[in-house]
Formats: sequence, structure tokens, C-alpha cells
Amino acid sequence: MAYTVLIPARLASTRLPNKPLADIAGKPMVVRVAERARQAGADRVVVAADDLRIVQACAAHGVEVLLTRSDHASGSDRLAEACAMLGLQGDDAVVNVQGDEPLIAPALIARCAALLDERRDCVMSTVAHPIEDLADYLNPNVVKVVLDAAGRALLFSRAPLPWWRDGQAQGVATLPPAPGALRHLGLYGYRAGFLLRFPTLAAAPLEQCEALEQLRVLWHGEHIAVHVAAQASGPGVDTPGDLARVRALFEAAPLSA
Repeated sequence: MAYTVLIPARLASTRLPNKPLADIAGKPMVVRVAERARQAGADRVVVAADDLRIVQACAAHGVEVLLTRSDHASGSDRLAEACAMLGLQGDDAVVNVQGDEPLIAPALIARCAALLDERRDCVMSTVAHPIEDLADYLNPNVVKVVLDAAGRALLFSRAPLPWWRDGQAQGVATLPPAPGALRHLGLYGYRAGFLLRFPTLAAAPLEQCEALEQLRVLWHGEHIAVHVAAQASGPGVDTPGDLARVRALFEAAPLSA
């Protein structure tokens, strides 16, 4: 199916300054992300930047880029502006790939787009994978998702979900039995019409409590289809340590042209 990949790129980062421009094997990180997205078969890959320096870096490497406002409260707001600038609307499919995911699996990007075509009852799609590490299950920085019988998101939370009532022994938590726990990955597909409407929706109380924007979608009665992947995609980049690990992976076996 036809779809557009939008990559929001914000220069400011508290943990890793100028993150989109961080060098990975001779190219800025945001360019590496765009290269991965091109491998997913998207009709168009566009970076939505908040700073002229990102625009210049993308242009120098042949990556289509838009300069969006610098005062957006969230990545979704930036995506909505980019969507309007590109004239996307209605059921046009948009996949949001984060600008700090230079090792994102192209197949997952394509799957997010395909889900929108398959699930007409859903305004969004996303990806999750099984949690196999107890530390990840208990980590509030690892977002969990639980699904309904139709494979749609019931709830996202930083809490360990589902909580296995009978799985505690002497105060030590245990991973829940089948179907187990799922880690949510920050990869989203949208119908363009909904993405344009999203910034106008009131924030949900649970969204503000958990600091998870996707809860606004559920709170307003919309559905999110979830693809359960067999395993995680490549690591993202949030800290200098993450950047060092990704650089080492590229040096060992370059994964993009």
C-alpha cells in the first residue's frame, strides 16, 4: 500500500545534545534513520525538523525535509504540521519513525502501514514484542501494552502489566504466564485525518499521569491495532552510552548504505 514515513527531529535533547546530528559511520543519525525507512518500501520519507541545521544536514544527503515550528509541545504536533504541509489527509497512511532509531527494522515500518489497510476499525497502528527479562518488566521506562481479543490496545502503562496475582514468592516478582507481557515500541502508523485531529483532542488524565501520549487515543474511544513482533528491533539512542553502542554496531557490520 502507499504510505509516507515522517521522521520528527528535534535538536534539543537533555541527555544527548544535538542528537539528530550525531555522527554514525560518517552520516548524521537522522539521515541513517531515513535510510532505514527507505528500505521499508515507503512512497516518501520526509524528516520534520525544528532547526535549520537539521534541514541542511538532510539536504546535504538527499533526504527530503521540512522545517516545522520549534515550539511544538509534542512529536505528534510536529507530525500534524508536517502532514498539513504535505497535503496528506483522510485515509492517507503515515508512519511515524522516531529520529533516534537508526537500527529500526524496515519490516516493522512496513507492517505498521499494512495494519492500517487491514484494520479499518483502527485510526492507528503500532508494534510490541514479548518481554523476556524480569528487569524490563519491572522497569517504568519500558512501556507495556495489553491487548483485546481483536489485537487492539486495551491499555498502555509504565507499570508491570499484566500483574500476575499468584506469581509472587517471598516478595520477588515473576514474569506472567502466557500470553505474557508485551513491550510497546514507539513506532506508530496513523490515518492522516486522525493525525491532523489529534492535537485538538483534550489530554487524558491517565495520559498526564503516565506521560504516555497514546493513552489520549484510547481515552477518546479510538482504536490502535498492535502487531506483535517475535523480537525487539535494534536499539534506539537516548544517551551517550546508547550512541557508542550503535556506532560500534555500524562499525562491525554497516546496516545502511
